[in-house]
Amino acid sequence: MDILNTIVQAIIQGLTEFLPVSSSGHLSLYQHFTGKSGEGALMLSVFLHMGTLLAVIIAFRDTIWALIKELGALIRDVFKGRFKWKEMNGERRLIFMLIFSTAVLIPFYFFKDFFEGVSEDSSVMVEGFCFLYTSLILFLSDRFCNGKKVPKDITVKDSLVVGAFQGVALLPGVSRSGSTISSGLLCGFSRDTAVRYAFILGIPAIFGGGLLEAADAVKSNVSFDPLCLVVGFVVAAIVGLLSIKMVSWLLKSNKFKIFAIYTLVLGLAVIGVSIYEVVTGEPVVINI
Repeated sequence: MDILNTIVQAIIQGLTEFLPVSSSGHLSLYQHFTGKSGEGALMLSVFLHMGTLLAVIIAFRDTIWALIKELGALIRDVFKGRFKWKEMNGERRLIFMLIFSTAVLIPFYFFKDFFEGVSEDSSVMVEGFCFLYTSLILFLSDRFCNGKKVPKDITVKDSLVVGAFQGVALLPGVSRSGSTISSGLLCGFSRDTAVRYAFILGIPAIFGGGLLEAADAVKSNVSFDPLCLVVGFVVAAIVGLLSIKMVSWLLKSNKFKIFAIYTLVLGLAVIGVSIYEVVTGEPVVINI
């Protein structure tokens, strides 16, 4: 693990965690074509995810703080018998909907080995088709995104749909942010609500994924460079914060289809390269 490799992977993670193009897919491609994977990559991945988690917290700190205060008020009302489902404000309803969306991930945990196997195999064919899937949902959401739902209008059905889309995004090449934003738009969310819901929903997903990776890294008992981990964390956080602002701007300015075109071209290219590797029996390697 070296500093340059760490910075490159941190930039990829910071950009693609929030841009709807799949961070896991891009990191998988980078490691496949450069051979920059291995035992140390697992601990680095933990720190990169924690960096992007910090970026979300900073970008949406006002909303997150409001939800924390509302959660305290919710607990107080429940104990005092004053809680009423039909009389919830937007922030309180958002708390419940985020919980429901996150809970949908639980069944996907039992397929954890399958998702990891796809990511770690020697072929990138699956990643290519997953990029095409990401492109499709981005195209659809861009075409049918005239919703006006704000947090107080989100239904349980909406939260479950968004949660299911987030579960599918465990596949490398399927964008988590693209899936959750697109599914929110298809459920009728306003653009601002879709972005906020998707990124705040990502907090438990990123944190949980980081914990699982950390546990695996500790069990593997491999050596790592502390400096590289710190550099990766900082770079991923800074780039992640910038990419969040970019996504918000592109979605509001009706330029979201750029990512649909990008993932379409990338998916076709990756499938083409994968076929070439199968036919020739030679891996495509880029020396960095």
